[in-house]
Amino acid sequence: MDETGNDADPNTPDRESSEETDDDQPDRDNFGTDLDDVVLDDIDTGEDGATDEASRGLFDDLLSGEPIFENKEVLRPSYTPHKLPHREEQINNIATILVSALRGDTPSNILIYGKTGTGKTASAKFVSEELETTSQKYEVPCMVEYINCEVTDTQYRVLAQLANKFIEQNRTYIGDRIEELDTLRERATSNPDGDLLAETDFATVDEIDAEIERLEADRAEFEEVPMTGWPTDRVYSSFFDAVDYHERVVVIMLDEIDKLVEKSGDDTLYNLSRMNSELERSRVSIMGISNDLKFTDFLDPRVKSSLGEEEIVFPPYDATQLRDILDHRSDVAFKSDALTDDVIPLCAAFAAQEHGDARRALDLLRTAGELAERDQTDCVEEDHVRQAQEKIELDRVVEVVRTLPTQSKIVLFAIILLEKNGVHNINTGEVFNIYKRLCEEIDADVLTQRRVTDLISELDMLGIVNAVVVSKGRYGRTKEISLSVPIDETEAVLLSDSRLGDIEDVQPFVQARFDN
Repeated sequence: MDETGNDADPNTPDRESSEETDDDQPDRDNFGTDLDDVVLDDIDTGEDGATDEASRGLFDDLLSGEPIFENKEVLRPSYTPHKLPHREEQINNIATILVSALRGDTPSNILIYGKTGTGKTASAKFVSEELETTSQKYEVPCMVEYINCEVTDTQYRVLAQLANKFIEQNRTYIGDRIEELDTLRERATSNPDGDLLAETDFATVDEIDAEIERLEADRAEFEEVPMTGWPTDRVYSSFFDAVDYHERVVVIMLDEIDKLVEKSGDDTLYNLSRMNSELERSRVSIMGISNDLKFTDFLDPRVKSSLGEEEIVFPPYDATQLRDILDHRSDVAFKSDALTDDVIPLCAAFAAQEHGDARRALDLLRTAGELAERDQTDCVEEDHVRQAQEKIELDRVVEVVRTLPTQSKIVLFAIILLEKNGVHNINTGEVFNIYKRLCEEIDADVLTQRRVTDLISELDMLGIVNAVVVSKGRYGRTKEISLSVPIDETEAVLLSDSRLGDIEDVQPFVQARFDN
């Protein structure tokens, strides 16, 4: 008999017998099953022994194979390696400039240039870590603060983030100092006749108490800066006071510094570069990192002269250098014998085509490894690298299209509609006619045909379309436009935009190419 007093048929599932259970029975689900008695391992596998893969065993199967990776993190851009091949000269140049910080002097400001994936940030972080480690060894107060200006891209945010970092450090510094003074006071109090204070800055215990009281008051005065809401001059004042609280040399590393200038102008750089004339205890040096060799052209001449005291250029890697980098990282990232011989040369060759981008090479190798793991193969092969190349390229296209301004998305959507309906050698006039109809449909402003032509040129520069100027003889010249990206995936990204997604019937817009 079962728990309800009914005769239980051993061949009858619990679900059928549960219809006669008491509704008030505690801890039971809708089928009368006692939830405390459920054991996943006891699930009936059926006559053929097949389990419901959707309910259990999903991750067991995925974990059953041998892993290919030993430490995947070393293939990510955020990882700072212990050795940077083919960047010894640049690293030595940075170190030669920053070594003056270990002598208590102010290092020259540095601007580091180079294209994406040339090792700028990794080299700068490597030198910075060495600088901080050596400063602790020689007991010289020296620190490096890193700011990514692509994320922290306004003067307020930069100053607020720096201020809060130094406020936190000052609180730690004050706490350690109070702890030292408490220990000294206890020793002096327990031995009043001794001369423990003779070699200190205090003559009496009362002076120690006064210093502790002053430090506690200082700690209470430090107020964290909110991310919004304060006047900028108050934020700067808070940052200035926090930096100058005690003696130290500070290197402020501004990665993607051109993004800060592009978004907020050069006020931040002007204030930071002029700080040393007002600081009493500390010294500040700036290390700017940029992909744009010409961004200083837009700076105030005074900022440009003080910021670019030293300039270091990172050249692109060639295929051989990229292969060395991948060999070095793969030794740590993968299990032994996890790569076939042609994997690293192919990754290096693909990345060398992208202006020697080591970041691209590492992404390729990591993605190829992930694809191999999904296939549950024993090693990464050439085919996985080619699949990874296609996947990364598609991801790049999706991200570029997703972040386009609305007007550029409308222009691109017009080109897609024409191509999907078999129109070849698309010209600017055809795109403009459909663009106008799309703008009217979603209630967007209609730009001039000249401006739409400029947007097409921008899409061409991004590699999304291919626009070639052709001569039509006495009819003048026009642009012939074609897509350079997968049409279905690009259309899906555009339609995910809330405004373009409202367009239900696109056929009338395609007919508009014959208007006018």
